[in-house]
Amino acid sequence: MTSSKIFLYFCLSFIGGIFLNSFFTPPILHLWAGLILGILFISVLWRYKKFVIIGFCLLFLVAGIWRYQIAELGVVNNELRKLNDLGKEVTLIGLVAIEPDIREKSVKLTVKPENINGKVLVTINRYPEYQYGDKLKIIGKLEAPPVYEDFNYKDYLAKDGIYSIVNFPEVELMGSGFGNPLMKVIFSLKNKFETASRSFISPPQEGILEALIFGEEGRISKEWKDKLNFTGTRHITAVSGMNITIITFLIFALVLSLGFWRNQAIYLTIFLLFFYILMIGAPASAVRAGIMAALFLTAQCFGRLSSGLRPVLFAATFMLTQNPLLLRLDVGFQLSFLAIFGMIYLQPAFSGRFFLKIPNPKVFPIRTTLSATLTAQIFTLPILIYNFGYISLISPVINILIVPFLALITILIFLFGLSAILFWPLGFLLSLPTWLFLTYIVGIIDWFSKLPFAHLSIENVHWVWLFLLYLILGLITWRLQERQKLKFLNY
Repeated sequence: MTSSKIFLYFCLSFIGGIFLNSFFTPPILHLWAGLILGILFISVLWRYKKFVIIGFCLLFLVAGIWRYQIAELGVVNNELRKLNDLGKEVTLIGLVAIEPDIREKSVKLTVKPENINGKVLVTINRYPEYQYGDKLKIIGKLEAPPVYEDFNYKDYLAKDGIYSIVNFPEVELMGSGFGNPLMKVIFSLKNKFETASRSFISPPQEGILEALIFGEEGRISKEWKDKLNFTGTRHITAVSGMNITIITFLIFALVLSLGFWRNQAIYLTIFLLFFYILMIGAPASAVRAGIMAALFLTAQCFGRLSSGLRPVLFAATFMLTQNPLLLRLDVGFQLSFLAIFGMIYLQPAFSGRFFLKIPNPKVFPIRTTLSATLTAQIFTLPILIYNFGYISLISPVINILIVPFLALITILIFLFGLSAILFWPLGFLLSLPTWLFLTYIVGIIDWFSKLPFAHLSIENVHWVWLFLLYLILGLITWRLQERQKLKFLNY
């Protein structure tokens, strides 16, 4: 057994411990039993390698459980959280920690107070405007985030370390320019990009453009949000783990088709990926997905698709060590893994069996992009149903018509936006093909959204069904892989 495989088992054990404690808390006696048993295996049976490995796996399992419990203890002891729902106003002075989330009639600010541990989500009126790095004095009532019938807003914010909210408080600007200088430059470039694109592209295409690039839905109307939901294409307007993963894979295929060597294509794709993540403001979800996708691509230097899973799991272990709440609370984190898992284990079977008759030209590898898109969607579908409570019956068809072109469209939009900032005439020329591609997306979504029975609501899905769906999906994947191996051996 290789050292990397042994380390893989240790990582899986640690993640397994976090997974177990995410849903129930094991009795302390069980933890001590696992710890003592692991130490006994290592010390008494040290001559038998398999028992030593099992012993270390038990220790890492217990370590994962304890790491999650430490994180929960940090939530309980959060200083800001203790001020929630006291019924009286508090005064906080802090910095706007990330770029403001601008909505149609309001703005949400993530503020990190001075001299107190924690972050607070502040909802204010649309105007006056505040920027990243502004120092604000906030006077209002802190509240615990609510839990709605169809959405656990409390857990959604908890993954980012936010346990308190304050709605429409008194806000006073006390200074500006206190943020990270690099992030200020990035946000400034992003704002110029948005301003330039709005001068060339009109809604609804412009709203789709900003959502595709920056994951911002502020300029998308409720009517169009409903159309995106009904057609199962809402994910293209979010900087989700699944989207980052798919776009990375498609950019890699596109760069390869342009004639680059494999290693050159990997390095160029990783550069474009992180340039994109910086351009959209480097949100935590995109950074996590980008790291996993980059490691997945780096593993391709070894020439085996399946080797990409190990560095991704190593990265996941590191991320969960920093924040174990991600595993259960961050849907984007889950989607990143599931999309990569699908492309590693199911995509080769789809490409070689179901899409074999589809041409795969070097200029645009149709078979590769279709199989990657579909397998990523298949592996993420159960978790999407479980979290959002509906399934689009036309989603596979419409996503196949749109998603394979996202990488090309994303690159084109970036070229258009940068050109519009630097050289107006070139920006005008590139705005025409950009508008045509966006009109294609808008037209597809609009037409399919008008079809009867476009979606089906599936509310209150129990976690048992989620487990069964992934069990069935795993068995199907294993069966297809076995057939692929037999077919390869016969050749």
